[in-house]
Amino acid sequence: MSKQFSQTRNPFQNYRWRIVALLFFATTINYIDRNVLSFTMIDESFRKTMLGLPESATLTESDVNLFKELMGYVDAAFKTAYAVGFLLVGWFIDKVGTRVGFSWSIFIWSLAGIGNAFVNSIRGLGFTRFILGIGEAGNFPSASKSVAEWFPKRERSLAIGIVNAGSNVGVIATAFAVPYLTLHYGWRISFIATGLLGLILILLWLRIYKKPEEHKSISKSELDYINSDRDRVTPENTKVSWGKLLTYKQTWALAACKFFPDPIWYFYLTWLPDFFNSSESLNQKLDLKNMGLPFLLIYLFSDFGSVYFGWLSTRFLNLGWEIGRARKTTMLICAICVVPIFFASITGNIYVAVGLIALATAAHQGWSAHVYTMGSDLFPKNNVSSVIGIGGMFGAVSGILLASTAGIIRVKFGYLPLFIMAGTNYLLALAIVQFLLPKWEQIKIPNQ
Repeated sequence: MSKQFSQTRNPFQNYRWRIVALLFFATTINYIDRNVLSFTMIDESFRKTMLGLPESATLTESDVNLFKELMGYVDAAFKTAYAVGFLLVGWFIDKVGTRVGFSWSIFIWSLAGIGNAFVNSIRGLGFTRFILGIGEAGNFPSASKSVAEWFPKRERSLAIGIVNAGSNVGVIATAFAVPYLTLHYGWRISFIATGLLGLILILLWLRIYKKPEEHKSISKSELDYINSDRDRVTPENTKVSWGKLLTYKQTWALAACKFFPDPIWYFYLTWLPDFFNSSESLNQKLDLKNMGLPFLLIYLFSDFGSVYFGWLSTRFLNLGWEIGRARKTTMLICAICVVPIFFASITGNIYVAVGLIALATAAHQGWSAHVYTMGSDLFPKNNVSSVIGIGGMFGAVSGILLASTAGIIRVKFGYLPLFIMAGTNYLLALAIVQFLLPKWEQIKIPNQ
């Protein structure tokens, strides 16, 4: 590697890491707006409003069970929109570019987040969450495409790992801010305050983000480094239709990596507050007043997992490993780390439960970072958002299936079946990847 390339490797002196910081901030806000409902849904006033009960009413066990089942359908509405949004928004971002496409995505989800504050029924909540899902679907296709534009392949898993860590910071911020806002100002203010963050994000995004070759703040040596391993199998300006993308085994491998693990992450986001609040096995229950610390520990460790596993893959590459071996080995380690989570649903010790869940969420984030990196490894840059959108659609569809049944499973059988599913889905997805992609290679498009 030339001297100028080695000099650009310091992450504290290069503009591309500022882009990562911006994407990290965007992902944080995305998850704050998404996850507000997970905490407001355990507020009694919110439950009474959604059930159409007066504030003076006393919630019965049947009321609470009905509410949980209805929230499963609301969550399914969000996932339905998320699935459709991934497909459409991914295509839209490849069509108009990341700068414009992501701006519209942020605007839509921010307005929907604020709109949650003005609903008074399950039906109204389902509508605003549906719109929220459309907008929020743009985050990871935009992030993956941005990283593909701003980073060489050897650094992409680390960059995506850092960006992906924003999701955990978003959950941590929500776990502390939303209970406080809800307890002191009411659940409606929680939605308004968090939704306004996205409007600030739009201004920052439009001010800072451009493609590397269009950016005045980037040096020529850094631009050369970014382009040092340009796609050679397929030209970067190649555009492939949805239908054509579906003919490639690489697309289906990525889809499998989203279809099986994604609903597990959605399950964590939606149901972990309820698990700690009402699990029959735990010897200590948590509520809005004391839930912040466990979530801080879980999602701080998740942040560590996202960055660590992203770094680990990069480390393997720097040791001379072939890229497929580096990616698959890291994903296997992640999958194995999730397996013990089933024990969290049967232990009575809340500290053991928190530790097992923290390990699983950290491994999921490492896995997720590698799935988004798959898009830029295996497809030309002009198709990254589209293929991540297709994969995200499959993940959201499976999320719909789980969301629509999770409440019922929870009420009838407890959390054990859900945690068993969580512990096995990653290994199943990796087996499919190995079957479809024994060799990690970019798609080949003849006669282009």
